[in-house]
Amino acid sequence: MWQYCKATTMVCLLIAGMVAAGGVAAEQASDDVDNQSTEAAAGDGQAAASKNVVSPYKLIEDVTAEVLAKIDSHRGKIDAGGSDEEKERYLNCFFGEIDATLSKVIDFNWIARNVMGAYGKSASVEQRAAFAETFHEGLVETYGRGLLSYSDQEIAVLPGVEDYAEKRKVSVRQEIRGADGNYPLEYSMGLSKSGQWRIINVIINGINLGKTFRNQFVQAAQKNGGDIDAVIANWDSKAG
Repeated sequence: MWQYCKATTMVCLLIAGMVAAGGVAAEQASDDVDNQSTEAAAGDGQAAASKNVVSPYKLIEDVTAEVLAKIDSHRGKIDAGGSDEEKERYLNCFFGEIDATLSKVIDFNWIARNVMGAYGKSASVEQRAAFAETFHEGLVETYGRGLLSYSDQEIAVLPGVEDYAEKRKVSVRQEIRGADGNYPLEYSMGLSKSGQWRIINVIINGINLGKTFRNQFVQAAQKNGGDIDAVIANWDSKAG
């Protein structure tokens, strides 16, 4: 049986931002998406069969439920906020809690390094750290705002079809159903050196967000003559 969640959930963090921004660049996912990068992210992780490792499927379900609860808790306060200052305080509180939840399962730093691609090799330690922070904060705020705009989504959490024991990479799939259509979603997850499953890429409706952001970085770097500082200063996490 598929498991269902009603209303906006964690996965809409990505979809809401894309739709609200008017879509994303059409970067289609291939069957061998980021295999080499996934191995790098997984590192020398412990076997997933360890009793101390939470199943990647259970992890996605738990974080989805946690984000759903935070949205329900904060939406009313934000909508009812009086002054702009008061509403901004509520928003910042919401972003902070969403960030804390997502940071437990999304490897923002690794994704940011992968987005920089070849430019990350020539960047200084300070530049890589600055982009990781900008990328992280931009994603949380952009899609956090999108989350508050969406409701009545139906999320079908597909049961795990992979035996994740002894593996360092798995895919967890969901389907988002709404009035404007259905969106298949796939999380690429890698086993970290500490033995925890972490999201390292997301594919929505065939669109590879990791590759889309990487293309965005390359285009921005070329536009700015390879000036990485300029790319960081003008980075936009709307994915397209």
